[in-house]
Amino acid sequence: MTAEQTAEQEGRAPIATAGSYARPSLAGLGPVTIGWVVLMLVAAVALTQGAADIPARTAIGLLLERLPLVDLNITAPASWERIIVDVRLPRVLAAGAVGAALSFSGAAYQGVFRNPLADPFLLGVAAGAGLGASIAIVSPLDAGTYGFGWVPVFAFAGASVAVTIAYAVSRVGRAVSNTTLILAGVAVSSLFGSATSFILITGGESARPILTFLFGSFNTASWDRLVVATPYLVTGAVIVALFGRILNVLQLDEEQAAQLGVDVTKVKLIVLVGASLVAATAVSIAGVIGFVGLIVPHVVRMLFGGDYRRLLPLAALLGAAFLITADVLARMLLSPQEVPVGIVTAAAGAPFFLYLLRTRRVDGLR
Repeated sequence: MTAEQTAEQEGRAPIATAGSYARPSLAGLGPVTIGWVVLMLVAAVALTQGAADIPARTAIGLLLERLPLVDLNITAPASWERIIVDVRLPRVLAAGAVGAALSFSGAAYQGVFRNPLADPFLLGVAAGAGLGASIAIVSPLDAGTYGFGWVPVFAFAGASVAVTIAYAVSRVGRAVSNTTLILAGVAVSSLFGSATSFILITGGESARPILTFLFGSFNTASWDRLVVATPYLVTGAVIVALFGRILNVLQLDEEQAAQLGVDVTKVKLIVLVGASLVAATAVSIAGVIGFVGLIVPHVVRMLFGGDYRRLLPLAALLGAAFLITADVLARMLLSPQEVPVGIVTAAAGAPFFLYLLRTRRVDGLR
């Protein structure tokens, strides 16, 4: 039985530089404005979808009435307000935050590695974060602490180890092979995934929450988790955003970037730390959700160009809208049973990944 049903019963009692893609007329409306409009529309629709049939006007009105000096005289059962405020809204916000985080970090990884196939899932970052979170769950730390507070810390450590291994394996001298980087990420994902499965099998009852991480879900979304996760997300995002202009420079050859005064090694390290923190926090909220960081940045580039000062915020906005939509589909496809949201994103992302592989081969990219 879902949280909504319970509440209802209780109530009844290729990396390119800026301008390398043709920009359609949508850009004239203001890309960031378009992103916000799409996100708000998707979020509003998501609030109306669920086991309890609550009209859209009532759902939005119940939220607006919580604002200061707003009195819309909405008449609705008490259970509806609880469903909207305590169940659906935190879930929509969690899906939006995770989608934004994965897309944002995916764009950052693609910029650092100059690799259009880089994203938290394919580089092993998500698997590393999942392993770290799993270790936190079964660790002897105080239950009140690691209920969520320790999970992002361990997830970040796992993500950092994963991306470091993948990067080290693929680096030959000063060059990084794109093909080797992806293969190394797949290998790291398999290794860390097998370790997570081992913990799940041997961890007993304390390891049961790990199942959530393996498939991705927002069933456990809550206000408390969002409050704890926000500082990690904001810190990592600010770190990366400060280097938006320099990420544009990095799309040149590394030697050319160095000649322009960029400390390439230092910049890459800082951006990787920020992106890994954002991705690890996303995994600690909802588990391993693949392909979001691959699909959305490419769509943004095709529509609005590759300037990272614009790409990063747009990737976050449209990534949030994308994952909120995926979560709605996950809830409604087999209602009242829920499909793990990771399955929905994989169904969309796997064909897109194959398309990119085909395009790279045709274009002769290495």
